[in-house]
Amino acid sequence: MSLALPVSTVPSAARQPASPRFIVGRDPHGFWVAVAVDGLGGGLFRTCHDAIHYATDVTNHRPDAVVVTTGQVELRL
Repeated sequence: MSLALPVSTVPSAARQPASPRFIVGRDPHGFWVAVAVDGLGGGLFRTCHDAIHYATDVTNHRPDAVVVTTGQVELRL
């Protein structure tokens, strides 16, 4: 016998798509960049703090969603 749960009992967080993950680093010109892994978002920033702040806000402050790298990162428009 299968047990069916009404949709209202499923937590709302389970129905929301995961926020994009971001990589933060410097571009070839030395500017700080935050780029979404899926390529659908990002920005150019004056400081590392600003780039991380942007990325953590967009990802709803998920601790695993932002990665800072020492390698070059390019923001493609």
